Amino acid sequence: MQNINSGDTAFILIAAALVMFMTPGLALFYGGMVRSKNVLGTIMQSIIILGIINVLWMLFGYSLAFGPDKLGLIGDLSWVGLKGVGLAPNAEYAPTIPHEAFMIFQGMFAIITPALITGAFAERMKFSSFLAFTIAWFIIVYLPVAHWVWGAGGWLRNLGVLDFAGGIVVHASSGAAALAAAIFTGKRKGFGTEPLIPHNIPLTIIGMGILWFGWFGFNAGSALAAGGLAANAFVTTQVAATAATASWVITEWIKGGKPTTLGAATGAIAGLATITPAAGFVSPSAALLIGLIAGIVCYYAISLKFKLGYDDSLDVVGVHGVGGVLGTLSVGIFASTAINSAAKDGLIFGNASLLQIQALGVFTVVIFSFIASMVILKVINALIGVRITDEDELTGLDLSQHSEVGYDF
Repeated sequence: MQNINSGDTAFILIAAALVMFMTPGLALFYGGMVRSKNVLGTIMQSIIILGIINVLWMLFGYSLAFGPDKLGLIGDLSWVGLKGVGLAPNAEYAPTIPHEAFMIFQGMFAIITPALITGAFAERMKFSSFLAFTIAWFIIVYLPVAHWVWGAGGWLRNLGVLDFAGGIVVHASSGAAALAAAIFTGKRKGFGTEPLIPHNIPLTIIGMGILWFGWFGFNAGSALAAGGLAANAFVTTQVAATAATASWVITEWIKGGKPTTLGAATGAIAGLATITPAAGFVSPSAALLIGLIAGIVCYYAISLKFKLGYDDSLDVVGVHGVGGVLGTLSVGIFASTAINSAAKDGLIFGNASLLQIQALGVFTVVIFSFIASMVILKVINALIGVRITDEDELTGLDLSQHSEVGYDF
């Protein structure tokens, strides 16, 4: 263990704690945007994921995602139950921190990814069906995709696909699953005919603040060492988030006539999601441009649900799905070996092939996640049904699924 760097280890443990904090932050962010009768049901979905996914991650998930490779598709079960995952570093992934530290840092990503999906079917899925979908999606989609992109020997990693902190693994995969879930679950009662208004925007703003705060661990921590690359990822994260906040609000102001607080919060998350795959590959000036574009593109992307007729309740597709794809493609354009010597130069530095590789990687994962999610939902629906009854939807998730209320006046 003589190779362990105490500074790097402290940095990663703090980063892991920051990423963990993001899931309760997401619970508040989503919880404020639903109607009051669904606030606890929505929050509960993120909180229970924090429990069950971490257990599955330690039992077998980490081994399948990062364990010794099998045909470029999945890890084996050599590390089941964290066997062999100890205090010594793993040179393949992070040579200066304990293997356990890398494992728990990556586990926080595994937790928040399925939690992101819940915003797409908010207010209308049975709790039992949600649990079944989450566990199945984690095993069938998340673990293979994490291995493809990040695992030693993963076929997309070997192909040269770059994803610094989860544009493909986290955002594109969850966005595609969100689209499948929104389509399959169907529209909420009243969607498109009556206002389905967020009940507590201040709660959403608190959640946004926690998410933004945690995102520094998400992106800077993915450098896996406390050094210049982490500093660059930290700066690009902040720059893109602020730029997207501004461009979203300006676009909303021009198009809708009024700038909204909810729009500012959503724009910030769009910028954060979009810079995630690029944070450690691009310069701050490139991050500024990426953020400005993200705020505009994602603003228009969320309007597609009204034009195409799917009910993505909390705009997971438009923000995380589109943001993840946009950010991944941005790597192919703006990546620079001057920022990260382990990367490749992108299109603006004369290497068009990286953009092609990035497009192949992200769209492969999007298609895989969408199809697999549809199949999972169909199987669950055939076995136990996916959607709550009309009566339970009228009552709300809080009472119908959990026998409690968020507010007792």
